[in-house]
Amino acid sequence: MEAKATMPQTLPRLIETSASRYGDHPAIEEGATRLSYRGLARACREAARALLGLGIAPGDRIAIWAPNIHEWILAAAATQSVGAVLVPLNTRMKGAEAGYVLRRSGARGLFCIGDFLGADYPGMLAGEELPALEWRVILRGEPAAGGDLGWSAFLARGEGVTETDVEARAADVQPDDTADLLFTSGTTGKPKGVMCSHRQNLTAVGDWSAIVGLRADDRYLIVNPFFHSFGYKAGWLAALIRGATILPHPVFDVPAILERVETERISVLPGPPTLYQSILAHPARHDHDLSSLRIAVTGATAIPVEMIHRMDRELGFEIIVTAYGLTETCGFVSITRQGDGAERIATTSGRAFPGIEVRCVDADGREVRRGEPGEVVVRGYSVMQGYFEDPEATAEAIDGDGWLHTGDVAVMDADGYLRITDRMKDMFITGGFNCYPAEIENLMAAHEAIAQVAVVGAPDERLGEVAMAFVVSVAGAAIDEAGLIAWCRERMANYKVPRRIAFVSSLPLNASGKVQKFELRRRAAGTAV
Repeated sequence: MEAKATMPQTLPRLIETSASRYGDHPAIEEGATRLSYRGLARACREAARALLGLGIAPGDRIAIWAPNIHEWILAAAATQSVGAVLVPLNTRMKGAEAGYVLRRSGARGLFCIGDFLGADYPGMLAGEELPALEWRVILRGEPAAGGDLGWSAFLARGEGVTETDVEARAADVQPDDTADLLFTSGTTGKPKGVMCSHRQNLTAVGDWSAIVGLRADDRYLIVNPFFHSFGYKAGWLAALIRGATILPHPVFDVPAILERVETERISVLPGPPTLYQSILAHPARHDHDLSSLRIAVTGATAIPVEMIHRMDRELGFEIIVTAYGLTETCGFVSITRQGDGAERIATTSGRAFPGIEVRCVDADGREVRRGEPGEVVVRGYSVMQGYFEDPEATAEAIDGDGWLHTGDVAVMDADGYLRITDRMKDMFITGGFNCYPAEIENLMAAHEAIAQVAVVGAPDERLGEVAMAFVVSVAGAAIDEAGLIAWCRERMANYKVPRRIAFVSSLPLNASGKVQKFELRRRAAGTAV
């Protein structure tokens, strides 16, 4: 593991350190674009000059609204290198949602894709009141609006800004300066901006990359979106720390992923469980050489133990780990370790990162006994600086002793490994019994005919709410509602058994690959079938 003393404490220092350490080793490969680590540093400095030419000051917020492309990394690194704060925008957002984040953050500039998956991103902002926004850079394609800049025109704004100017600004960036402002999903209200510093990010990512065994000879296909901490921090930022080669991938598409693994000799492929389940179930999988695969990192939902065995046996992964984190903790709380068995990898989210304390507590904040469920609370260097310009929400999330209350329910075993049972808000009550969807999903995932399953509470006149399961069945499998309910009755307490089952071709996912439970609850309530 790399010594903490040698770990750069700011993003601009990391860029220069990696350029010196890894030199001409490939940093980014995307289509015809090839950037070595030395070339990446030059490109970041060029973009930083342009930001200085546009008058960006330390602490200014700069947003990026684009899929996984190499310009995203250059824009982000340049933003942080001049002391500005990165504000990633979810590519699934519509104009009003993006407008809210831009207004709330007070972003002065926006790097934006022109068209992606048939959506006109700049056009979606038409009519949005954005008083702080001074300029937009269209990362690819010709700008449609007269005042927008293309990437080349943006870089031209750096003429007259010297290397000395850029170096001086980068040297002024301090480890505890805010590096990014990631907005929460807003599932429980308006999205809140989470502030994290350079030091927090680099310390956590340094530990993550060491634990998973990331190496300079790895080729990292980043499918997880850059706007999310999984694709940004545990993605390209981790690669920059370890000297791995970054291969951005903009859309979750199994045939394209299989093709790239084979032709580009991908060795690192993290993602949500749906990624691996989809690869294992794909009929063309055996037509591709996947022997280069080495590291898999997953988490976020129930995982069948058999899936871990198949990832090892059929996909050939040498290292498989699961992890757990929140935006409010830089994306990192706990992780399994190399050498942990399939059962532990599948059923837990690992133990705490070094330097991070984790407990499970009751409603009064008292730690519960090991083996009993409680709310996960976290304390340590990775806990956010706070919610942007929202001290009330910050005080509500972080108590007087520095513990962040996550809203997640988990059981901790004697070795400190967490088994996340559910979000507190996802719990529903059936006839007086607390039901945790993730627990039911984990039990159902053992059924050989189930490829994917998601459970929500559905309204019931007698019991208040009952479990409803949405099931994606294995191709060609014979399975029906009555038979599956009977199977469940043999394996779980009666109050947990789904009373209704809907067989679907796919589950609604967000851009991070997580199941959109709010959509399933809407269907379960009868507003959609």
